[in-house]
Amino acid sequence: MPPRAAPCGPPSGAASVKGAETVGQDTRGFDGGKLINGRKRHLAVDMRGMALAVMVTKASQHDSIPARDHLFRLRLTHPEVAFAWADSACGGTLVDWSHTFLGITLKMVPRRKDQDGFAFLAKRWRVERAISWITRARRNVRDYERLISHREAHITWTFITLMVRRLTGPPRPPRATPHPVESVNAAAKPKPIRLRMQQPQTIRLAFTALR
Repeated sequence: MPPRAAPCGPPSGAASVKGAETVGQDTRGFDGGKLINGRKRHLAVDMRGMALAVMVTKASQHDSIPARDHLFRLRLTHPEVAFAWADSACGGTLVDWSHTFLGITLKMVPRRKDQDGFAFLAKRWRVERAISWITRARRNVRDYERLISHREAHITWTFITLMVRRLTGPPRPPRATPHPVESVNAAAKPKPIRLRMQQPQTIRLAFTALR
């Protein structure tokens, strides 16, 4: 089967959220940039904003530290992905490591030179939109879970609810105009990205005698 084409790789990003008193000190931290004491959510979404990989860590960790584990999860769950966009904080040696060990080409989305505060950035606005979708669920406004795995399950549950509504609801009309932060040419004729297709593997099971 020939490799498929996709309009772009999955955007990825992170956001810190406050932790309640039920969150233990061993799984929480202080984000000095956002002045938030709690946990940080790392997301990798497709171009429609649906989650491909979800990971939760301490808020004190820099984005480049858990990014390796996040990309590794993305590689395991979606081996067909070969291209991804990320924040400029994930640059440096992570780009070479991702390309060498995971086969994922990582592209940075830098901030604007005249940017003051939050601003929409090309490709990055899709993951920022997905982060806002999460907070619409009341349980995700603050982190109450004692275990990180439970928080990851709640976020995944939220995206499952969104996907079910998209599948069962009426189809949305196509966007007439491109997003303001993306050029008209890029939106009309996206550069095709070739995705890897894994060969099927045969798994042999050994029969055991019943006692």
